[in-house]
Amino acid sequence: QLQLVESGGGMVQAGGSLRLSCSASGRVPSIAAMRWYRQAPGKEREWIATDANINHRNYADSVEGRVTISRDNVKSTVYLQMNSRNLEDTAVYYCYAVEVTRTYWGQGTQVTVSS
Repeated sequence: QLQLVESGGGMVQAGGSLRLSCSASGRVPSIAAMRWYRQAPGKEREWIATDANINHRNYADSVEGRVTISRDNVKSTVYLQMNSRNLEDTAVYYCYAVEVTRTYWGQGTQVTVSS
């Protein structure tokens, strides 16, 4: 089993920055990739960033250039640095871990961007 706990959400002004964290515990060495998703009010959950063990990272077009995903393997934590926030970035942000045969979701952390 793997447990994921997100933190770092909150309220940020438009144009501001925020860093989310996702700490993993349990079968950490079995993780093949980590991803971040978000779900805005009334919308479907969307993928925004991936960090894979082969140092491959990619981003959704909607956030390209404004977010950076990174991972600290010693701390078993993946981060999402978010800059230049706008009102459309208001959402619940979820961490997602990929193993060979299973996937896991965190509980989510709310990010609210205010004008």
